[in-house]
Amino acid sequence: MALDGFSDQTLSRRAMQAELLDAETELRLAYAWRDERDEEALHRLITAYMRLAISMAAKFKRYGAPMNDLIQEAGLGLMKAADKFDPDRGVRFSTYAVWWIKASIQDYVMRNWSMVRTGSTSSQKSLFFNMRRVQARLEREAAARGERLDKHQMRQMISTEVGVPLHDVEMMEGRLAGSDYSLNATQSVDDEGREWIDALEDESEQASETVARDKDMGVLRSWLAAAMSGLNERERFIVCERKLREAPRTLESLGNELGLSKERVRQLEAAAFGKMRKSLEGQSHEVHHFLA
Repeated sequence: MALDGFSDQTLSRRAMQAELLDAETELRLAYAWRDERDEEALHRLITAYMRLAISMAAKFKRYGAPMNDLIQEAGLGLMKAADKFDPDRGVRFSTYAVWWIKASIQDYVMRNWSMVRTGSTSSQKSLFFNMRRVQARLEREAAARGERLDKHQMRQMISTEVGVPLHDVEMMEGRLAGSDYSLNATQSVDDEGREWIDALEDESEQASETVARDKDMGVLRSWLAAAMSGLNERERFIVCERKLREAPRTLESLGNELGLSKERVRQLEAAAFGKMRKSLEGQSHEVHHFLA
């Protein structure tokens, strides 16, 4: 579904008129896109679930972003979900897509809320989208006890509730109030003149992370090599072509090369993954995404 040139009302009407997919049709379309890169199947899948994307986008209108922009971001999340969806996992596409749509919208809202971007870690996202709700609940609970919380007490309680540093709560208050901090402003009188710019996250990879990653990857490669050694030549070939190539081959193309049906190649692939899972049992959960 093309999004350019349409109002949010028009997009909503078009989405509501789209077909409803049953589980069998959805699965067939997902396989057609994953295995054959069938763009018509992808279009049907995206179009059918745009109503879901639009419904989720509407929940973020209170953050002040244009509805049409929110729908655009929701659509991007939906397309990412379709591209990464694995029908072999046995879950409905809508269940999988919800997380991608929500993440795409939240990233957009965070990027465009303030001129000064102060970070978008998972904890900051949680604080941004939950702070008002948590604050309202804490105020109700305090009122029920006959108490009145001052700003410092409220910030402390929110910090504990959400699990973020106190200075993140103070910064987020400014963002939610619609004002931008100067990055050269000091955080508080207790921080000995420390400026907000000093608290910005360094997005470059740290040396400790590089060493740890290289070590983990070395262990992972040894586990996978051991698991691959338990496969026969044809199974190894299928796994390599399906999972280790930059552009994975389709079941149909492998079937043509091996003189087998597409379904037989799928069965051999599943059997090979089963052997590898058995070999990797008790090793680490880190390899499961490879075989998912």
